[in-house]
Amino acid sequence: MNSKRVELSRLYHAALHQYLEHASGSSMEPARELGRQAVDASLETLDMARIHEIALASLFLRDASPDIKRGILSRAGLFFAEAITPIEQTHRGAREANIHLNQAVKALSQRTLELADSVEELKLEIAQRKTVEKALQTSEMTSSNLLVESLQMQEELRLLSRQLLSAQEEERRKISRELHDVIAQTLTSINLRLAELNTESETSRTKLQQKIESTQRLVEESVEIVHRFARELRPTVLDDLGLIPALESFLKSFMEDTGVRVSLKAFAGIEKSDSNVRTVLYRIAQEALTNVARHAAASRAEVSIRNLKGTIRMEIIDNGKGFEVEGTSCAKQSNRLGLLGMRERIEMIGGTFCVDSALGRHTTIRVEVPSNNHPATNVKKSKPLKTTTLKCP
Repeated sequence: MNSKRVELSRLYHAALHQYLEHASGSSMEPARELGRQAVDASLETLDMARIHEIALASLFLRDASPDIKRGILSRAGLFFAEAITPIEQTHRGAREANIHLNQAVKALSQRTLELADSVEELKLEIAQRKTVEKALQTSEMTSSNLLVESLQMQEELRLLSRQLLSAQEEERRKISRELHDVIAQTLTSINLRLAELNTESETSRTKLQQKIESTQRLVEESVEIVHRFARELRPTVLDDLGLIPALESFLKSFMEDTGVRVSLKAFAGIEKSDSNVRTVLYRIAQEALTNVARHAAASRAEVSIRNLKGTIRMEIIDNGKGFEVEGTSCAKQSNRLGLLGMRERIEMIGGTFCVDSALGRHTTIRVEVPSNNHPATNVKKSKPLKTTTLKCP
């Protein structure tokens, strides 16, 4: 027990005895002063309780009557309660400060939670902004790609337009040359022959007959040339007899001109398809085989038209030298000028166009048209393929 506590115990003992010896109206100021000294000495309520217990033990209450004991203990309890009041007040202030501190801690915790929520919201907003930024970047890239594709398509359209104009001009030049060099000269020869017949009225019958026959042959040649022009511009057999006879007629003349052997296989129901479909298939076969003759260095080719499930498929296969397919959609090289035109034709009627080729192996051109473009699929049983094998004469 330290000196402050010993001194406080002595003072408490004396003050308690003095308080108990006087009447009930004694002042409690000594008890309060002892309490203040206890607070200064950093004593707690339990320390004062022990000091109070020691002071009571010195009262020698053993021989006192129960009533006296109760009275003394009651008054001593009042003294003790007054003595610990400063300590309790100090503790009460501490408790109040602790309550305020707890409230502050609670408010701080609440604020921390609010800040944490704000941080989470901020993180979410940052994530959303990053997502939006990424979407904008993707959109920008997509727009850039679309712009590039659009520019490429514009270039392809310009190229196709130039090709069409060039093809039209070349066709007109060819027809003009043929009309001038062949038809005009033939008609001039016929006119001269007729003039000779008019001036040679006395020519022998045999010579006259020979000149008439010669003139007739010139007329027949002119008619054949005119028919050939008409077939090249638009084969009447395609409208009158159908796709298969038109292809057979074209392939026959194609093989005579090029020496390339061609076989044709087609299902008969194709003749019931829409006129636009038959025309497009004919033009694509015509263009594809023209490219084969010009660029493929092929000796054989196959043309097949099949009725698949929901689709009409036409394939043109040759055994030529092939070419690299990548980038051919632009049709910038001379041996690929017809590819874009073929693609445009088939896509115009809702079909698809595909080229399968590589250097050193055969080339396959495949076009497909939905079967809803032709009524042949409504037939309960499809007719078998009509197979035609045409050989070079």
